[in-house]
Amino acid sequence: MRTDDRLHRAAERPARPLWGRMSRTRVWLFGATLAVYVAIVVGVLTTSKLVTLDWQVMLWRPYKQWPQIHAFLDYFVVLGQRGPTAVMVLAWLGWRGWRHRTLYPLLVLGTSLLLLNITVGAVKYGLGRLGPHYATTVGSAEMFAGGDIFPSGHTANAVVTWGVLAYLATTPRARRWGSIASALLALGVGATTVYLGTHWVSDVLLGWAAGLLILLALPWFEPMMALAETYLAAGWSRLVHRRGGATLHAAAVPAGALARQEGEADGTAAAGRRTVTSGGAAGGTAGGTAGAGTAAAPGGPHAGTSARPPAGRQAPGRHERTTTTPAGSRRPPAERPRPPANHPARSA
Repeated sequence: MRTDDRLHRAAERPARPLWGRMSRTRVWLFGATLAVYVAIVVGVLTTSKLVTLDWQVMLWRPYKQWPQIHAFLDYFVVLGQRGPTAVMVLAWLGWRGWRHRTLYPLLVLGTSLLLLNITVGAVKYGLGRLGPHYATTVGSAEMFAGGDIFPSGHTANAVVTWGVLAYLATTPRARRWGSIASALLALGVGATTVYLGTHWVSDVLLGWAAGLLILLALPWFEPMMALAETYLAAGWSRLVHRRGGATLHAAAVPAGALARQEGEADGTAAAGRRTVTSGGAAGGTAGGTAGAGTAAAPGGPHAGTSARPPAGRQAPGRHERTTTTPAGSRRPPAERPRPPANHPARSA
């Protein structure tokens, strides 16, 4: 019966799709960007006019045309490096995820960087193009020569890393301004690599297309990211529950032992107090008699003393002066003083 109920509930639960859906506009943009991507690769492989443009810009030496901005662009191009940009964006998205108690921003960043490494890395090492500084033949495409320059990793990384911030924006205005800012930043990083002579123009063009393809394809991976978030949250909850149970189990034994020790100490102290109180019952009775205005004995230790308590101290109650005896009486029987030898009662 339990198996049948489980199967019935599984049949009623709608199946979660493995791939997400994109709007028609996004599909058109993805198709157009993919066509540009393929056209750039084909243009470089066939040594078309695109390769001629690469050589013309490289021989023009842009870094020699404007040497005054060289130092600034050396630092600016860091905004396209994988390590520094990933750390900065990870810190921001990690704070957002902690604030909203969700792993979604981190999963989006991780998915986009994983796609970037797979797609861009595969094309880089598959085509093996040499960079401008290592070119050997003027006018050649320098393909399949053991390089890793095509497409530009700096440019693609700038598009993806900063574009993720715009993708995760929560309002249309923030998304619009984030898209503009990330696009300008990616354009600047790509142009800087051409200025420094580390990439061909076609490398930068393909890097822009590669990064944009990844951003446009992210909605397809939304169900996978949601499923990963569910499993990670469930695993974390089980781990915390397991650790909490182990901690409570380990702390239960010392706590119980401590409670038993405290109980034994309290019982010993109470027994001692009862013994001391029973042994001093006669003294307490004599003190009470002296408080009534009589002396305990002529020249005795309590002679001439009054039972009135000191100033500022409340007089003890009866239940504090005397204790209950085993017989149930509130006051133990007082021993009468024996009469002198020459007393009439003694002689009688």
